[in-house]
Amino acid sequence: MTIAICPGSFDPVTNGHLDIIQRAAEIFDQVIVAVGHNPGKTPLFTVEERMALLERVIGEARLTNVRVDHFHGLQVEYARAQKAQVIVKGLRALSDFEYEFQMALTNKKLAPEIETVFMMTANEYSFLSSSMVKEIVLFGGNPDGLVPPVVLTALHEKMEKRGRING
Repeated sequence: MTIAICPGSFDPVTNGHLDIIQRAAEIFDQVIVAVGHNPGKTPLFTVEERMALLERVIGEARLTNVRVDHFHGLQVEYARAQKAQVIVKGLRALSDFEYEFQMALTNKKLAPEIETVFMMTANEYSFLSSSMVKEIVLFGGNPDGLVPPVVLTALHEKMEKRGRING
């Protein structure tokens, strides 16, 4: 059985993330969507909230071979602990490739038994990032079609609680 890890911050999960997760689920026997703790970022949603949103989105997409988890530390160590053979990374642009290529080479040095697979995001999501979605909502824009409906609702609720929606 081939186990793949799809790591990320998912703050929040976008339709671009979902595109990669769905395609990975078609290729690998099991996919673990792993929410990483990044001490260099200040997320809008807690790890628990991000996991709950991912679980809802994955459930609605009926991805039965996908589960959600979280990790601290190096993604390659997490992958090893999960007995995964593959780390799946989505790429949007050339700038993503440079960073992800460096990480893949480093991971290969640390864990030669784990492969990194790059997937190009679908054209309609090639510009999309979680940061962009948060900014659209912050300034009163409509990110309809960029995130699943449950995520859009959660974004509005979170921004309203913080008193940060303009428009």
